[in-house]
Amino acid sequence: MAASLAACLWAFPAHAQERVVPMAYGDMDQWVTRIIHESGIIGGVTKSVYAVGPTQTIEKNEPYKNLGGSPWATSNIYAKVMGIHKTNVSVFPEKRGEGSCARLETRYESVKVFGFIDIEVIAAGSLFAGSIHEPITGVRDPMKKLDMGIPFTDKPKAIRFDYKVKMSGEENRVYCNGFSAKKKVEGKDYPVAILLLQKRWEDEDGKVHALRIGTMVVRYDKDTGNWVNDATYPIHYGDIRKEPYYVEEWMKIQDQDRYTMNSKGDNVVIQEEGWGNPDDIPTHMVLQFASSHGGAYIGSPGNVLWIDNVRLVY
Repeated sequence: MAASLAACLWAFPAHAQERVVPMAYGDMDQWVTRIIHESGIIGGVTKSVYAVGPTQTIEKNEPYKNLGGSPWATSNIYAKVMGIHKTNVSVFPEKRGEGSCARLETRYESVKVFGFIDIEVIAAGSLFAGSIHEPITGVRDPMKKLDMGIPFTDKPKAIRFDYKVKMSGEENRVYCNGFSAKKKVEGKDYPVAILLLQKRWEDEDGKVHALRIGTMVVRYDKDTGNWVNDATYPIHYGDIRKEPYYVEEWMKIQDQDRYTMNSKGDNVVIQEEGWGNPDDIPTHMVLQFASSHGGAYIGSPGNVLWIDNVRLVY
């Protein structure tokens, strides 16, 4: 769906009575800068790894936990694999006016071992509500390293944010995980914004179940050139499968496996099992912005999505 068509379908009229609530740190003006020293075996480079949170600099190779009440995590990570310290950075602060915004990029992340063995992966920029279990210790099952979603019991009418898009221009995507040959993946790569409201519960075995209460998904397939300010997308409640805006591929139940920590301290898949009632009260919000839509190690390098001023509308 083109960005212009998406804007038409998801248009949400402004009302004088509306109440607009900024997401914590959603103005993207405050960033934590982590100074990570990569291992000498892969070049010994010192890199800045960014997180959305109270402005400060941390110079230490250590796992990061969200600071200052920030709900935001990113695809920027610190990994320690077999004693080797490595980073990935695909989300960056960028100056915008008097403040800053978040720039999410799909890019190749490469590393040379002993100076000559090249390992290359595709890393998409992702900004989401939740946290990451650092240090990352391997490339398998990357979604298991993420705790997707935050406790949330409100029912906003819409989400509002500023955005800008730059497309790679490629008609197909690439799969590149660093260990097998690059493969072409049919289909265009879309930057995406997702907001899901879920009603979750945990059974006696520690499995986490969920019903989908609210849905908002939009993809972009054209450059915007300039910023689109105050883009507002309604959140649709209940079973929306018969609605004209419903797109099965984007909005279906369990569209992908997402994970969370249960009460036992285990990281388990969130088993989204069906559509909730529009009158149900959610327990959690899944909110994500990404420069690519296809999952881990899939994308078109060159896709860029800028995000700023994330707010909820009531």
